[in-house]
Amino acid sequence: MPRVYLSPSVQEYNQFHSGGTEEQYMNLIADAIEPYLIASGIEFGRNNPNKPLGDAINESNMGNYDLHVAIHSNAAPENLSGQIRGTDIYYSPNSYYGREFAKILQNNFKNIYPTPDEVEILPTTTLREIRRTTAPAALIEVAYHDNPEDEAWIKNNINQIAEAIALSIAEYFGVPFVAPMIDEDSFVTYNLF
Repeated sequence: MPRVYLSPSVQEYNQFHSGGTEEQYMNLIADAIEPYLIASGIEFGRNNPNKPLGDAINESNMGNYDLHVAIHSNAAPENLSGQIRGTDIYYSPNSYYGREFAKILQNNFKNIYPTPDEVEILPTTTLREIRRTTAPAALIEVAYHDNPEDEAWIKNNINQIAEAIALSIAEYFGVPFVAPMIDEDSFVTYNLF
């Protein structure tokens, strides 16, 4: 059974434009991803938002995971604050599988982000969650939380963002994507796509 480590942001100091934090909203996205992974038969671990990033990296490495997915939102440099939009997906240039997952994530995000041309994949050797994780890794900056339009898009599309990430994980592992559905009696059922 494939195993993924979810690492939503622990950056409680990164404030959204109109309230809330990066940590808060990225953890809401991770919460919404979990039912998709369970329904699709994908095992997962997850960081503790009350612990530092180093602990998440260590847990991911010690857990023998097949993929590490870091979930963040972005902020522009101070002189451009509020002026930049888009989704950036980072991977290691030394990781074939990290790049392949980043491409899958990019394709699925182009289907949901308002301006698909602004969904980019970028190699990096500086981000710790890319550089220090054992498993192939990608870090997604879902949108810019200092931009009012991007912030509203994040807040209004938590489930859609979660579904795109979960779908990407299932595609990467080559397993059927199964979406949990709530029926009229509030029992969880599953819809196979």
